[in-house]
Amino acid sequence: MNLKSYVREVPDFPKKGVSYKDITPLLLDPEAMDLAVKLFMQNLPHTNIDKVVGIESRGFFFATLLAEKLKAGFIPVRKPGKLPHNTHREDYELEYGTDTLEIHEDAIKKGEMVLLHDDVLATGGTAAATCKLIEKCGGEIVQCNFLVELAFLNGVDKLKNYQVNSLISYS
Repeated sequence: MNLKSYVREVPDFPKKGVSYKDITPLLLDPEAMDLAVKLFMQNLPHTNIDKVVGIESRGFFFATLLAEKLKAGFIPVRKPGKLPHNTHREDYELEYGTDTLEIHEDAIKKGEMVLLHDDVLATGGTAAATCKLIEKCGGEIVQCNFLVELAFLNGVDKLKNYQVNSLISYS
C-alpha cells in the first residue's frame, strides 16, 4: 500500500500557486490509517515516550493514536487563547508576518521524553516553535515526526538538532 496515493493534491489552495496536500482521503481509509500508525511506531527510537505533542489541528489526528499505542499522555499545542490554563507562548516567523503557539505550563515534567507530531513539515517554523515550547517545559524531544514532508521547502533545516521522521516526502 502506497500512502502517497492517499494524499490528494488541491491546486491553488489556500492561495494561487500553492498545491495543498490534503490528507482527508488517508483519514477516510482505516487500512491506510492503520498502516501509517504502524510505520510511525516502527520508526521510533527504542526509548520510553512519556508524552506525545500534537500541533493544532491536523497534528491531533495521529498524535492521539500514537499516544494511545505508546501508553503516553497527549498534549495539544494550540493557537493563542485556546488553552484554558496557564501557558508558555512561542512566537515564530511565517512567510508574511508572525504567529504564536501555546502549551500548558504543566503539561510536561522536567526530563520527560516527548514525541512531537504534526501532519505536514513545510518551512519548519511551526515545528521549531513547538520544540522550543517542549524544552521550556523541561521535556526532551525524542523525535519530530510528520505524515508529509515538503522537502523542497527545507523545513528539516530548522530541526537540525532533532531526529526527524516523515512517512511521505515531496521533493
